[in-house]
Formats: sequence, structure tokens, C-alpha cells
Amino acid sequence: MTKKEKRSIFAAVLFAAVFGTGVSASAMHIMEGYLPLGYCIAWGVICIPFLVAGFIKIKKCLADNRRNITLVAMSGAFIFVISSLKIPSITGSCSHMTGTGLGAILFGPLAVSILGIIVLIFQAILLAHGGITTLGANTFSMAIAGPFISFGIYKLCQKFKVNRHICVFLAASLGDLFTYCITSIQLALAHNQQGGIAAATVKFLGVFAPTQLPLAILEGILTVLIIIALETYGTQELMEIGFIKKEAVK
Repeated sequence: MTKKEKRSIFAAVLFAAVFGTGVSASAMHIMEGYLPLGYCIAWGVICIPFLVAGFIKIKKCLADNRRNITLVAMSGAFIFVISSLKIPSITGSCSHMTGTGLGAILFGPLAVSILGIIVLIFQAILLAHGGITTLGANTFSMAIAGPFISFGIYKLCQKFKVNRHICVFLAASLGDLFTYCITSIQLALAHNQQGGIAAATVKFLGVFAPTQLPLAILEGILTVLIIIALETYGTQELMEIGFIKKEAVK
């Protein structure tokens, strides 16, 4: 990419940071001590095959074309910035966007598992956002489950020939919402003393929903804006990863 193109991408990420900024509060990532040790280990084990496949996917992507590292790094930076911005909820908790939809759309969900766990490790260590013992649970919800839904929604919309920007919006928004559904289920499995797992899941969803619904819409819009910027200034890079077909720009 030229310097002008890189500045444009940086501006898009900065735009996401400015419009996603909120007051600092307790992190939405599951914090240390919120899950029993057995659950922490179980979620970590479940993540292992996805992470191995994700490492192979990124390695192949970079081996095919070293220039892809620019888009990979940008996708990782977007996840870090947008998921570090915590928005307080009227219910006493807080929420944040995930940013994983962009990477899932560009490189597939497996690659995002690696980007996501790297971000989660840095956030846990440097920002006290999430935890090390709960890393497996957070990785599964934000870096695996959400991206798979985003990728699936995007491909489904493509199959029905929906406008690409609408595809991106729906993929990013629904992937964000699904992440919080999984997080609610994870918490409900560990804390369901009254009413069972289903009732506990509904309660946790009720805590996150007031803030997360508008955030999911905002994430969809921001992701579309970044895709538009990439289509304008990084067409070659998007063609090289197969996001844009060569005949489409003739």
C-alpha cells in the first residue's frame, strides 16, 4: 500500500476509536474469578483445535503473499481498539464492540481466532480487561463463535446476491450480538443456582442487551466504512485475498 492508502486506513480505525469511546467501567470480557477452574480448563481445551487451524490459515495466507500482512495487522489492530472501548450499561454492567467481523469477512473465521487470542492476552495483561484464567472462555465467545457467525452470515447473504455493504453490516452486527449470546450462556452454565441454565441465560442477556444492541449496529456501520475505504484505496490487496473478483473492477 502507498502512504496515502495507509493513512486512509489509519483514519478509519481512528474514526472507530473516536465514535466508540465510552466511560471506563468493568470489562465485558469474563473477568478473573467469574468461572470455576473446571470451566476455564474446558473452554481452553475446546479452543485448541480452532487455534491450531487458525495458525495454519494465517501462515498459509502470509506464505501466499507477504503483502497480506498489512490487512492482517489492520484487522488485528481494529479488534484491539474497538474491543478495548467499554460502554457502561444502565443495568450496572458494561459492553463493548468486538471488531472480529472485519477479519472474518476478509480472511475467514479461523484466522480471527489467532488475532482474537493475541488481543485478549494483551488486554488481560495491560488493561485488566478480561483475565488469563478465563482466556479460553473469552476466546471462544469473541474470537471463535462470533467470527464463525459473521462469516456464515456474509456467505449466506452473498449466495442470495445481497448488496455487499449490507452483507458486511449484517455479518458484523449479528456476529457481535452472537458473541454476547455465547458469553451469557457461558456465565449461565457456571452460575445457574436459581431457575436453571435457561433462566440464567435470559438474565445475563437482559444485563447486556440495553447497551449491546446499539453497539452491534454501530459496529456494523464502522465495519462497512472500513470496507469502503479498503475498496477505494486498497483494491489490489482485496483482490489478492479474493474479497474482490478481478472481473468486478474491469
